[in-house]
Amino acid sequence: MILSKNEINELMKLDPPLVEDMIDPDTQIQVNGCELTVDRIFAFAGTGTSTSAGAIAFENSERVLSECTELTFDDDGWIDLPAGSYKIVSREVVHIPKDAIAIARPRSSLLRCAVSVETAVWDAGYEGKSECLLIVFNEAGFRLKRGARVVQLLFMGLASGTEGYDGVYQGYLG
Repeated sequence: MILSKNEINELMKLDPPLVEDMIDPDTQIQVNGCELTVDRIFAFAGTGTSTSAGAIAFENSERVLSECTELTFDDDGWIDLPAGSYKIVSREVVHIPKDAIAIARPRSSLLRCAVSVETAVWDAGYEGKSECLLIVFNEAGFRLKRGARVVQLLFMGLASGTEGYDGVYQGYLG
């Protein structure tokens, strides 16, 4: 079951709240989820700023994350992105309860600009900032402002609680 705005608002009253450091909760909490905003953006290899490939295996001990370089927003908070892939980090910190998970979908405005966002599952018990993959398909590029709402996080209740996420990204603050 996907949590409604009313259920999300109840979880916002907890300490810590479901999502903290929002720019404007009244705007970001939607009928079916909560919108996350862009705080930082990074370029991957292939954009001329990085030279490392990533690697993943069954064992996390063999995992190698691609190096990336943080990009700078201009004085007005904008950045012009050529077609390509980018890592974005949210402004908001999430606190997923042990009896819920979350997934995110791109805002439809992005899709209308030939831009999308890829995400993974926010596991039960995860706390921290979120990273997503922003993909600019538009050959003319895309203009993005720091603080833009880019994804809607959907929260789903589990039938029962679980032990919760205990991986390397727990407590990630970007």
